Amino acid sequence: MSNILIGITGGIAAYKIPQLCRHFLLNGHNVKVIMTENAAKFISPLTFESLTGNRVYTDDFEIYIEPENIKHISLSEWADIFIIAPASANTIGKMANGIADNLLTSSILAYDSAKPIVVAPAMNSKMYKNKIFQRNLEVLKENGFHIIEPITGILACKDEGVGKMVEPEDIYLYCKQFLKKSDMLKGKRVLVTAGPTIEHIDPVRFISNRSSGKMGFAIAESAFENGANVTLISGPTLLKTFVHKKEVSSADEMYWEVMNRINDIDILIMAAAVADYKVENYSEEKIKKSSENLTLKLVKNKDILKEASKFKRDNQIFVGFAAESHNVEKNAINKMKEKKLDLIVANDISRKDIGFDSNDNEVNIYFNSGDKIKIDKMDKKKVADKIIKIISDLIIR
Repeated sequence: MSNILIGITGGIAAYKIPQLCRHFLLNGHNVKVIMTENAAKFISPLTFESLTGNRVYTDDFEIYIEPENIKHISLSEWADIFIIAPASANTIGKMANGIADNLLTSSILAYDSAKPIVVAPAMNSKMYKNKIFQRNLEVLKENGFHIIEPITGILACKDEGVGKMVEPEDIYLYCKQFLKKSDMLKGKRVLVTAGPTIEHIDPVRFISNRSSGKMGFAIAESAFENGANVTLISGPTLLKTFVHKKEVSSADEMYWEVMNRINDIDILIMAAAVADYKVENYSEEKIKKSSENLTLKLVKNKDILKEASKFKRDNQIFVGFAAESHNVEKNAINKMKEKKLDLIVANDISRKDIGFDSNDNEVNIYFNSGDKIKIDKMDKKKVADKIIKIISDLIIR
């Protein structure tokens, strides 16, 4: 996995960085930390040593500790990704002007510019909006630094405004785009659909389903991490991702987004739970409780995968999903044949421990060749990795 170097500067948001470390550690990455003198006043270096299992670096000239290493050189060479969070106005000013007066700024200056360096500023709104600071930020952007802009919120000084560091999860998600696992899908254009669609009844009510989008998002991210150029078309969800995403609401919207891209992709993975029906006559006004019963006439939505398959080229791979409550294998295979798919991923939604809303899944994959592969119950991210590997193997064949 990757080596992550995190530089912490003096700011109250330093207390959030242990959580950032945990995101990387739980996903198998190695983490080392550099702290400025002021950062160590906000949170103890011991916290990070206990969390990461590595010593924390605070002084470039500590006597008798790793004398064989010039730390700002060895650390910058060790790191695959360098994250500065929280990044104070002072440190950003030094970075923009090439000042190297402590271990952190020296390591930044020695860091290979071909590798990603991510900066998450945190400061008072007046400091953030200052023209001098904004000029320094532009210098970093022009020199290839990746800036995660701060958000608006209540600041340490009790002011409300822009300058609050984004949450650790958001920094981790942003950095995931640099955490490539392989190049097995390099050059491939992959379109993934995910989440539910909603079909409006009136301005207040709608028909939808329980899909969380987790499986589709995991597949899109895995494809990206394995070298693909990915577009994710998602219905309404609460999920965040680093993958390029186009948000839609209804089945019709998803249909047009897919069909407009179908000729420009190599792989289509339809993981979305698309509504089969919609209301025939949408009410522009909220429907009132005027009687004991309400009858809604539903009409079929376009079957996106079936329509897309009409334009499928021999060198394209189309993957469907089948969420079934009974006769899982029979229904999945029939769907695969009807829609001329290369393979279909089926899961049993009658089980409460997998599928909708769960972080886990267990699936059977059926191929148009007649082969079958079972993926036992595991985290959806791991299931996604296995599905992407299977698709990659299909390309090689």
